[in-house]
Amino acid sequence: MPPPEPPRLDAATTARVRGCLLDAGYTPDGVQDLLGRSAHDALTRGEPEPVARATRDGGELGTLVRLFLLEGTEPEPAVTKALGDLDPLLDGRVLRRTPDGIRAAVDVRPYGEGPGDDGEPPADWWIVSDLDSPAARQDRDHVTGVGGASLTLAAATVRRPVGSLLDLGTGCGVQALHASRHAAHVVATDVLPRALALSELTFGLSGVDVDLREGPWFAPVEGQRFDQIVSNPPFVPGPPRVDYVYRDSGQAGDSALAALLGELPGLLTEGGVAQLLGSWLHVRGEDWPDRVRSWIPDGVDAWVLQREVVDPAMHVGTWQRDAGLVPGSREARERAGAWLDWMDAEHVEGVGFGFLLLRRTDAEPRVVVEDLPGELGERLGREMTGWLDRIDWLRAHERDDDLLGATLLLAPETLLETASSVDPDGGWAELQSTVRRWGGPGWEHPVDGPAAALLAGCRGELPLSELVALLSFAHDRPVDALVEATLPAVREFVRHGLLLPVDGWPQGTGPSAARRGPAAPAGPVG
Repeated sequence: MPPPEPPRLDAATTARVRGCLLDAGYTPDGVQDLLGRSAHDALTRGEPEPVARATRDGGELGTLVRLFLLEGTEPEPAVTKALGDLDPLLDGRVLRRTPDGIRAAVDVRPYGEGPGDDGEPPADWWIVSDLDSPAARQDRDHVTGVGGASLTLAAATVRRPVGSLLDLGTGCGVQALHASRHAAHVVATDVLPRALALSELTFGLSGVDVDLREGPWFAPVEGQRFDQIVSNPPFVPGPPRVDYVYRDSGQAGDSALAALLGELPGLLTEGGVAQLLGSWLHVRGEDWPDRVRSWIPDGVDAWVLQREVVDPAMHVGTWQRDAGLVPGSREARERAGAWLDWMDAEHVEGVGFGFLLLRRTDAEPRVVVEDLPGELGERLGREMTGWLDRIDWLRAHERDDDLLGATLLLAPETLLETASSVDPDGGWAELQSTVRRWGGPGWEHPVDGPAAALLAGCRGELPLSELVALLSFAHDRPVDALVEATLPAVREFVRHGLLLPVDGWPQGTGPSAARRGPAAPAGPVG
């Protein structure tokens, strides 16, 4: 069966519907106020009855919640009262008429972003995507709405003002919406015409201007360069086939990600930043950091953060459920068997997932591949921004003499933790001391006594050289030996944000800029 025709609305109708949605209060805050905490939590869990009960007396807003968020059937007069003339919406395949009333043909979901740290007001947007029923999700050209991956990438993105930004594989348009808040010109591409039609509605209803282009990978922007690129590409490793366009690249394993990383720097301006989600295979007999590091081309700083690793069975099961398949069904078992056979043949032991940050540079590149510890929190975007600043500062203080001349300040969220065991002779025997950051990514480093004392002395008052001299006297160790032992650790403390330079980051951004980040997404309702 051919896929349904994508929805289309003219500009005048789109603007009129936007006004209707605002007038009804169909926004993240409006829906949450109507539902209350209990019913809103039920909506998030996919439990419709508490939501239906909470909207009984909700007027036009209640009608829209039941129509779009519960995919219910509503009386035509009630929908007309909420949205005005329905003929353009029916002809444009946003709504459909049934014998029992009006139903949604696509998902129209309130979304937004809170006020910015610079005083920018909050934004109310609407995400248009395909319906989220299990049957709809099994369509090859299904366009997903705002999921966990989309929210994670949005929260991790560096939000400094830029002239141009490319959203590669825009889908329903989530990343481009956020980009419109800090980029002067946003280009969004997708290989799927249906995705472009839905994202066009997303941008039209949201009042956001985006340059939409159709085509695979970088073909629509050939010859152009951008100050920033964001992408949630089809990153799911598996056999070389395309069951679902939103997740499958058609290339075997993680080869599409490797190729994408190789091409990205060519589309960045000098100093331009690219951020994407990715997934990579853990292959028997290979070191995963070395494997991913080999994909990073020359001329870029790179930070690869592995968030989690799952075994092949969990990987396959997760993505089958995401596609709306019932794991015990015959179709699902056949597909799972073929997928797991492929992984066995490729010696796959696990599948990693995480973030990739690249920056084009003409300096000596810094490439770091590591695991991301602890909970993500809402500060990963600030962490990404801070990492770029810290790498620049470390590059400017690459010589030992330059680093020793710097004055450093211990980050206020740094903790010292000590593990001890019972001593056979009574009391406690210290096993290990560790410093780590509290809140956000929990970077941690084992430290000995002198290193812990050095950190405690970093109060923004004395240069590192004087602190090392004091430690030399206090611990009766030669200065040269302490320098050799501590400076590599100091560089790691700075890179992970445990130590902040008092003399500021490059280009005068200062430590406060490392802690500045985008307003948190309000998130999709439900």
